[in-house]
Amino acid sequence: MLDIRQLQYFVAVAEEEHVGRAAERLHISQSPLSRQIAQLEEKLGLTLFERSQQRIRLTRDGRTFLAETQAFLTHASRLEGLARRLGRGDEGGLCIGYIENAMHGGVLPAGLRALRATRPNVHVALYSLHSSEQLEGLRQRSLDIALVCDPPPAGDPDLEGAQILSDPMILALPEAHPLCAVKQLKPDDLAGQEFIVVRHQETGDHHHNFVAACVRSGFTPNIKMEASEPTTALGLVAAGLGVALVQQGLRHQAPPGVVLRELPWFSYRAALWAAWHRVNLRPLVATFRETLLELAATAR
Repeated sequence: MLDIRQLQYFVAVAEEEHVGRAAERLHISQSPLSRQIAQLEEKLGLTLFERSQQRIRLTRDGRTFLAETQAFLTHASRLEGLARRLGRGDEGGLCIGYIENAMHGGVLPAGLRALRATRPNVHVALYSLHSSEQLEGLRQRSLDIALVCDPPPAGDPDLEGAQILSDPMILALPEAHPLCAVKQLKPDDLAGQEFIVVRHQETGDHHHNFVAACVRSGFTPNIKMEASEPTTALGLVAAGLGVALVQQGLRHQAPPGVVLRELPWFSYRAALWAAWHRVNLRPLVATFRETLLELAATAR
């Protein structure tokens, strides 16, 4: 294996064509420098310099070796710089899993915008996956961060998590619906309404919890349609096919023909959790995790 220090010595002597000047440039004495060059030639089995009492100059093989050595040292310097940037989390890649709530609630776009502002060279790969698939991805180390609807199980030996979003629900009405004219909606106003609900294919009891929250608030939703995505539910509301409760983060995605109303008395929230592996091998992962937690703290 070649010694990088010997290669640096070789380049200095080749460029100076004088051992004394090269030694001054390298801040070492001439004897150790001459010895290092001789050891390099012996290791290579190659004569790099023609020597005389007046001067030292490269052989033809030495000139060829010099060009390759200079290119190698340049690449090594770049590689060292890259390693330092990776170590600081300035470069590299992030694999992020997410559920739609992360997009609709604005958490993921805001986090990526903050990351891009400080680390523009980071490559990000996004994967839309169910929460269970994301947690498995964290365990297998195919994902760095997971944005899921439920936290990792309590006492999980591998994973940790923190809630980063608790989005209130708002009522979506067709613009011609009679309730649009009611200034302050009450639970009784929603009794008997035909509801379009969003039913995600996620683990947990989210649908049952949603219905239970409706009952606690004073009405039982008359569910007539189910949609797998909230934007689909909003489209059905715009078509006049019913009313829907969607997370507040979708306010700016409502299509024409939909009126949105706040329900301060409705307690159900759309939750979002960030999860990660307990063994954090890369600073970049910790950086993005802290960005998400800071955004969550600001939003409270």
